[in-house]
Amino acid sequence: MTDTGMHTMQRLFSGFLLGLALAVAPAAMAATEGALPASNANLADTGSLQNGAKIFFNYCSGCHSLGLMRYSRIAEDLQLSEDQVMQNLNFTGANFGERIPASMNPVDGKAWFGAPPPDLSLIARAKGVDYVYNYLKSFYLDSSRPIGWNNTVFPNASMPNALWELQGVQTARFTPAQGDNPEVFEGFDLHQAGSLKPKEFDEVARDVANFLQYAAEPAAMQRKSIGIWVILFLAVFTLVAYFLKQEYWKDVH
Repeated sequence: MTDTGMHTMQRLFSGFLLGLALAVAPAAMAATEGALPASNANLADTGSLQNGAKIFFNYCSGCHSLGLMRYSRIAEDLQLSEDQVMQNLNFTGANFGERIPASMNPVDGKAWFGAPPPDLSLIARAKGVDYVYNYLKSFYLDSSRPIGWNNTVFPNASMPNALWELQGVQTARFTPAQGDNPEVFEGFDLHQAGSLKPKEFDEVARDVANFLQYAAEPAAMQRKSIGIWVILFLAVFTLVAYFLKQEYWKDVH
């Protein structure tokens, strides 16, 4: 092989490696991001997404909107019929093709909580799916807060524990502050049992986080499946381009 041919092959191979690195980089970053326990959320788990949607719309959509999502898109991606979505997930009276509002009037939300509850369309993309999962599990009783709840993942949050009937009511243990060292969270104690066992509630928190991960980027499921074929195409194209180059240049030198 000539020096020119070797150089061309190196460039083609480098381009292939770059494309492969760009394809796997998001997954690698997600695996190393943060120190929170992993949610093990999986966008390929349709049952998890369906259950997460059910929990979200029954417990969270009263206050929070999904302004970048439409009922029709959820039906298509989560393998649900229009009747299933409109009867079980739509409590606002919106049309099937409309975006998803909150049931609560924003003015009432501001009066009750100090600020209107935020739209959650992009929360999993902004904070990470593991953050959402651990946030849902980390509410505890705190009489010093106006609403009586606090959260170890997001201290002094204005949100009450919407899932307390499922999870139960927790209290938190802290190591007392000493000098300049602040108090340190040690763990939770179950003050009042909920309707679900702890492992069952872990699955609920995972499913809700998984659904919000989907809502933050609905195209992610299709993008990942298409990405595999793109990588395979690049690999085949690299070989074809190399042999084609060899054929074109075999008589030059």
